[in-house]
Order: sequence, then structure tokens, then C-alpha cells
Amino acid sequence: MSIAKLYSAQLSGLTAEIITIEVDITHGLHSFSIVGLGDRAVDEARDRVAAAVKNSGFASPKQRNQKLVVSLAPADLRKEGPSFDLAIALTYLTASNEIRIDPTGKLFLGELSLEGKLRRVSGLLPILCQVRNKGFTEIFIPTENATEASLVSDLTVYAADSLNQVIGHLRGEIKIEPGREQEFIPNTVHQHNPDWSTIRGNESAKRGLEIAAAGAHNVIMCGPPGTGKTMLAKSFATILPALSRQQSIEVTGIHSAAKTLGHGLITEPPFRSPHHTSSYPSIVGGGSFPKPGEITLAHHGVLFLDEFPEFDRSVIEALRQPLEDRLVTISRSRGSLTFPAKCILIAAMNPCPCGKGTEKGCACSARALESYRRKISGPILDRFDIWLNINKIDYDKLAAKKDAFTDTSAKVRERVEISRNIQAARFNNASGKLFNSEMDPGDIEKLVEMSESAKSVLTDFAKKLEFSGRAFHRIIKVARTIADLGGEQMVTNKHILEALQYRQRIG
Repeated sequence: MSIAKLYSAQLSGLTAEIITIEVDITHGLHSFSIVGLGDRAVDEARDRVAAAVKNSGFASPKQRNQKLVVSLAPADLRKEGPSFDLAIALTYLTASNEIRIDPTGKLFLGELSLEGKLRRVSGLLPILCQVRNKGFTEIFIPTENATEASLVSDLTVYAADSLNQVIGHLRGEIKIEPGREQEFIPNTVHQHNPDWSTIRGNESAKRGLEIAAAGAHNVIMCGPPGTGKTMLAKSFATILPALSRQQSIEVTGIHSAAKTLGHGLITEPPFRSPHHTSSYPSIVGGGSFPKPGEITLAHHGVLFLDEFPEFDRSVIEALRQPLEDRLVTISRSRGSLTFPAKCILIAAMNPCPCGKGTEKGCACSARALESYRRKISGPILDRFDIWLNINKIDYDKLAAKKDAFTDTSAKVRERVEISRNIQAARFNNASGKLFNSEMDPGDIEKLVEMSESAKSVLTDFAKKLEFSGRAFHRIIKVARTIADLGGEQMVTNKHILEALQYRQRIG
């Protein structure tokens, strides 16, 4: 009878792949097949599309004595999910001469219900951001995805409620108004996290975390149970500046691809806190068809790993490369995928298995203590810029009323933002770097102005304590951030000495 062709798309990792939908209808005994390496959800599209077409007022493909073949190309790319339903239905109706569609520049995404309604699909935002460069200008999506799509510019996006509404628009019988680009409003309201001012005591830890926020440094905290490690980590999220528009697009797109996005946009830094029983793929990413892990879901935000030594050793060791490169590369027999992992890692641990450490009453043997500490290898510990020992809380401070002079999250966030602006100006968009923690040895030599006495102090301590080359450079990075927080151009003795305080043995 005839053949028709339209276009859809899917994500491979975080990369948009254009999928060509072709339908061929010929006379013969009834059959309806979908080819092109589809998963179970794609295979079940036959029944969803047939029912949706019938309930939208057209003849169902199952009611006709014909051979119907739906091809999803390229054939060697695994197809996943129900997002091709809308394109398959429209391609079928075009091939059966029920409607006419000019496919030029048009892309169709949406799952169909049995009554012909359009349902939300995942991974839409990264697809929309990339199809602009592949010649597509008109995109048809479910109404439920309209908010997500509102971040994208230079595209005409039509959000529809049903198959009939899309067909009516294409026929010119009704008009769907294209979605408008939404004004981006940064959000710094952290409703579920405690304000910085509610933390009593632990001033040295708060100072260390402020430095970490300013320079995007990774932190490990060690202290007895109940000393406020978790509260400090949650409050840390409130002193981070709001996401920029581009960062919001990246983060929202990642969560959309991972199917963890609600109905709104993500405009504040994400805070991820997986349980210590989480598996390797859930933290780092992976699976038979690789998906983003927690370290990618925390992109431009915070990954908090509480009870750090209790995580599986393979998970802890797998963090080495992401902490260094800010990327996660997952290789499988079918190919490799790379996910972003530019987050601040905050790890928390007890000083010993019982948690009491050097306090009176610790029942841990020397062997148990050594075994516990060996769970955190030297190479991993070396990748943390700031080590914080969290002390027992002063009960008088805990019982006291809130101090009017205690900094709020808003005040600390303002200092952090000023420091980050200084860093961004120093890098001047070089290689996309924004923070002191991202500097390599070449950047340190070129961008960090250090007094001779500061160099002497650092060298003496490095020799005495036998620092690794990585630790040596990390101290300079932290010192540079401390100087930026103080608005000082040159790194001096006091900055190096404070940075050295954050390399003391934990536990």
C-alpha cells in the first residue's frame, strides 16, 4: 500500500540520538511487528498505539487485513521506553493515508494511553538541548513536559494533551500555541535543611566547610556519633549559591534522564545522600544500559556519604577517578558513556567502630581500629582537600539561645559567592574552570601568587610530614581559597598555615 517516515529521539547516556520511524503497509494476512532492537516497552507499543488510534476515531491497525512493519532506525542502537508511541501512531496514520504530515524539521515525543492521551516522558530536556543542532525546529511533546521544555530557547515546542490534538494542529483544524521560554528565577530557599545559624559550636568545622563551599573542595569529617556531622552536611547545602541558568539546564536534564525529576525545574544545588548499603552502579552509575549514578545526580551540588567506611570497598575505590577528573566514564562491551560528576563530596565517619574514639569507654581493640581505618585507603583520603575533626559538643553552647551575631546561611552564602566570582575572574573562562579545586599544577604555577616565606613554610611541612605531590598541591589550592575569602591577592603564611590545619590526621 504505502510507506511513511517521521522522527523521534532517545537518550544514549546523556547524548540525544535521532530515531527514524518508518512504517510499511502491504496487503496480506494481518501482522503487526516492530523491528529495530527495541526493549519490552517498545514491543508493547503495538497494543498501546492500536488502542490509542482506535479510541481517537481512526481504524485500528489490528482491524485491517494487512501486514504492518514499524522500523526504528538505526537498527543496531538499543531502543528503550515508551517515548516513540506518538511518532509511531502518526507515522502509521500517514502511511494509511488518514493524515498528511511534512516531516521536515519535526520531532515527536510522547507515550500514549489507551484512550489516546499523551503521557509524560523522561529525558526530554537534554534531547531538546541537542536536537537544535540536528536540524529540528518543531517539537511535539506531552503537556506534562511543558515546564521542563520551557528552559529551552530557539525551538518551537508544541505541548499537547492527546493524539487528536496533535493531528488537529497538523491538519490546521486547531492551533496549539507554542510554549514560551520561561524566565529563569534562581532559588536559594532550602526549605528542608537547617540554617547555618542553628548550628551551635564546631566553629572550626563551620570555617572549614565555608572554605570548601567557596572553592568547591571535597571534605571528610570525623567525629563521635551525635556531634553534628550530618547536620553540618545538610546545612552546607544552604550556603551554596543558586544555580545559574545553564547549570539548572544541566542538572534538570540529568535528573530527567535518570527519572528522578518531579514536575518543576531544579534551581538550587542538588543534595544527594545515599545510604551506605547502596550498590556500585547506584553510586557511580552503570548497569547493562548505563544510567547516571548518585555522583552524577549531585552534579553542581553536594554528594554526602555518611558512614563512609561502611560503603562497599569497591564503591569507595571507584570514587578515585571521578574526584580527580570530575567525570565518570563507564565502559561496556557495547561502548563507553561519560557522565559529568562536578560535585562537592562530603564524607562523614566515626573515629572507630564503636564511635567513641579516644573518649573514655571505647571498647575497640587495636586490631578492630586498624581494620576500620584501613577501609579508607590512602589514595582516597589523599583526594580530600579538607579533613575536619568534629569535636564533642559544648553543652552550654547547645543549651544557649541563638546568638544574634551568628552568621546565617544568607550571610555565609554571600561571602562564598564573592569568593567564587573572584575565582571565575581569575580563570577568565580558561578551559571551563570555575573553582580553585579544579586547578592543575600548571594553573597553580601561573595563577597562584605566593610569598617566599609561605613557600618556605609549605616546603618545610611537606618534607617533615612527607606529603604526596597531590597533597602538596591541594594545600596550595585551599590556601588560595582562604585568601580569596579574605579578599587578598597574595597567598601568605597565615593562609598556608590555616590550610595545613585541614591536613591533620583524622580520627
